[in-house]
Amino acid sequence: MVSVHDAGSAGAFGELAAFRREFHACLTARADAMFELADAVLCGDGPVHSLVELSLVGEHRRGHGSLYAALARGRVDVERLRRSLAALPLPRAADGRLVLAVDITCWLRPDAHTSAERILCHTYGRGKDQHVMIPGWPYSFVTALEPGRSSWTAPLDAQRLAPGDDAATVTAGQLRHLVQRLIAAGQWRTGDPHILVVADAGYDTPRLAYLLRDLPVQVLGRMRSDRVLRHAAPPRRPGTNGRPPRHGSEFIFGDPASWGAPEVTTVTDTRLYGAATARSWDRLHPRLTHRNAWIDQTGDLPLIEGTVIRLEVNHLPSGAIPKPVWLWWSETDATPADVDRLWQAFLRRFDIEHTFRLLKQTLGWTCPKIRTPQAADRWTWLILAVYAQLRLARGLTSDLRRPWEKPTPPERLSPARVRRGFRHLRAKTACLASAPKPSRPGPGRPPGRPNKQPAQRHDVHISANARKKPKTSSSPRPRRTG
Repeated sequence: MVSVHDAGSAGAFGELAAFRREFHACLTARADAMFELADAVLCGDGPVHSLVELSLVGEHRRGHGSLYAALARGRVDVERLRRSLAALPLPRAADGRLVLAVDITCWLRPDAHTSAERILCHTYGRGKDQHVMIPGWPYSFVTALEPGRSSWTAPLDAQRLAPGDDAATVTAGQLRHLVQRLIAAGQWRTGDPHILVVADAGYDTPRLAYLLRDLPVQVLGRMRSDRVLRHAAPPRRPGTNGRPPRHGSEFIFGDPASWGAPEVTTVTDTRLYGAATARSWDRLHPRLTHRNAWIDQTGDLPLIEGTVIRLEVNHLPSGAIPKPVWLWWSETDATPADVDRLWQAFLRRFDIEHTFRLLKQTLGWTCPKIRTPQAADRWTWLILAVYAQLRLARGLTSDLRRPWEKPTPPERLSPARVRRGFRHLRAKTACLASAPKPSRPGPGRPPGRPNKQPAQRHDVHISANARKKPKTSSSPRPRRTG
């Protein structure tokens, strides 16, 4: 099932074996139990539905109690594991650039009343334009994207958002430390193209670009279609008195009369969307105020200029009516090649959804009923290490397809199909976990004796903005357009 005879496969097998040794070294407490738990996830026959079922996998030689004990009392050297992930071979764009995607996904725990630090998480409902707020643990992920259509990504970092955390601030801190690790690992050197960070509309893209302005990073993000930006202030006429204006005329996304002529217009024929028309306008910035995230900013607020790109397509593969997509890039003076490269990189951002689906539905990231958020963090990093091993084994396993599945070339195997053959690959690696010690299960609570130490219950954190009722007015004032 596995061939490691040629030089390329031998090198990939060596990288996999080296990462497994490094991963075992990152486990500083209950290392053997946690390592076998990760191998049980890798070698399972099907999707992981519960944590206790992993004890039935042949690669897990310990009892079912060691699973929960490992997550409850184990320890992971997260910083060392982060450096190990940053040093692995990473996918790059056609121009050699690293493209990182940031997004937040939630581990929903609606009935876990004894779990602390739960936050109301936004989830989409089944109806149109409906959403539901469900308690859970939101996690911010940073992944490296591949250039073509693929279900593979390279997760590099994950961080749980605590109550009161700002998503842009947490993501900016993640990216700052990640870029420093990438530079230390030699993934980026002076003279290389800047790292491109792609975000969706849930992030404040201009603020994210401002927080990362001292790093070799470019930020590309989607903006809502109801946004209003400002042009650069016009040159001051001689003899004009008063304070010079800081902002120019408005650029209203919903008003084509305010756009003006675009600096760049490109038309690209695509297989899935037909003709894709992209138009860009240079040096547009949001008008900031001393509120929300900028309330602690002293002095004049910055002018964060960038390039706005409007993407239109003829049709969608689903048959739905296509809507224009507005993008904001943190750089200026975009060329036609830059515009095409940027909107194509943004479309690759949706590959991270395949990774989230694999983590949740196949690897069982959100299946365990874990009480403490610290145990959830340990399990999250175990899953990231599992995915990294699948990525290293991508070219080492054969296609163990089901009789009803179509054959797939080795270079096009999905992560789920690579996982099917990992059991045969694991047998060729060294057994790093020591043999379990014989033990007997504890007596447990005697029958008829009630629990005298009930677990503490925790309320769901609700932000201050969610507590405020929206203001209503019988005579609303029109929005100022001057």
